[in-house]
Amino acid sequence: MNAPAELTLQENAALAHVKAAEKAAAKIPVGVDVKPLEIRQAAVIGAGTMGGGIAMALVAAGIPVVLVDANDEGLQRGLRRIRDNYDGSIKRGKLDEAMRDQRMALITGTTAIADVKDADIIIEAVFEDLGLKQGIFRELDQHARTGAILATNTSGLDIDEIAGVTKRPQDVVGAHFFSPAHVMRLLEVVQADKTSDEAVVTLMELGRRMGKVSVYAKVYPGFIGNALFRNYNREAHFLVEDGALPHEVDAALKDFGYAMGIFAVHDMAGNDVGYQTRKAQMATRPTDRRWNDLIMKLTEMGRLGQKSGKGWYRYEAGDRTPHRDPEVERYIVEESARMGITRRPISQEEIIKRCMYGMINEGAKLLEQGIALRASDIDIVYVTGYGFPARKGGPMYYADQIGLANVCADIKRLYEEYGYWWKPAPLLAKLAAENGRFADL
Repeated sequence: MNAPAELTLQENAALAHVKAAEKAAAKIPVGVDVKPLEIRQAAVIGAGTMGGGIAMALVAAGIPVVLVDANDEGLQRGLRRIRDNYDGSIKRGKLDEAMRDQRMALITGTTAIADVKDADIIIEAVFEDLGLKQGIFRELDQHARTGAILATNTSGLDIDEIAGVTKRPQDVVGAHFFSPAHVMRLLEVVQADKTSDEAVVTLMELGRRMGKVSVYAKVYPGFIGNALFRNYNREAHFLVEDGALPHEVDAALKDFGYAMGIFAVHDMAGNDVGYQTRKAQMATRPTDRRWNDLIMKLTEMGRLGQKSGKGWYRYEAGDRTPHRDPEVERYIVEESARMGITRRPISQEEIIKRCMYGMINEGAKLLEQGIALRASDIDIVYVTGYGFPARKGGPMYYADQIGLANVCADIKRLYEEYGYWWKPAPLLAKLAAENGRFADL
């Protein structure tokens, strides 16, 4: 059965917007005389899943890579993983053996950080720990050649603090790859306080060479993507505390157009991801707002997701299909009671509004502060990196279609009801009052 004609028109317009947004993202505010440096040789620090994926993306673009790891065991494991990835591609008919051998030959493994000396760009891809990254950048400062670009693959750490330990902060830039890095098309290119335009332009161009959509951002907790994702994630968890069950939230998100609901995604990634960081933050976080710790409690119960056979859902051996689990649902209901929350039925409409409008409000803050250059940049980050349905055009485009006055009115109502997290962004309130759109900024 065909979709209604009007819907098809809307979808086509949204898809055209996504196409235009991808093109627009390449345009950044630098002088015409700023040219990218030539990248003939690269180095990647860290042979884990992320570092290996980045190395694969570089060699696919024909760039030789020195892959550095702290010890030989980690290095060999990383090189084996890369080879296994290629073998998987051969099985699927995406690659032949000659191409695999050619690409493997472009990767040189080493445990000596001094071997980065000839690289034009060095991409650090170690564990998300500020002290660890700073230690590596101190070493890179000693061994990297003058003028080499030093990129950090961080999903939200303060790059100014990483650049600050070097004598060459102008060469330090954020390169937020998405996992798996050899597959995912998004690259957030983050300009820190002292990052040169040349470093930014070089990384933007390198992203294009690797077949990625490079999107410019400034330093901000979570940059563009994870800044919005935090709001989406938080509301989904609050909805579960307020009365929805995980399968209901996920069903609403799938109906909206996501390939997977957020709780199924958590189970796939592992509920313990980020556990230590969150645990450390709990001691010092502000007490004037609501927090959600359900995922922490699930981790402590050993409900890690697919890898342990149970998380927000339960899983049969050898099958990734999420099944409702009365045990976890009972636990959620008990937790709501313990927190003094009276559970109530929650509609699909409320689920979508709370998950989407939190992102839209955050997006308005990013635009206001110049963290993102354009509303369409936020859209392309979300469509390419976070599974936002392309036929809805991205969160900011979606908001324009609903009408910012309507979105703002709902956010004000949510602010009155739930407080802190829902304070309307001044830019959103201004555009709503003027009948404006994000697209017109």
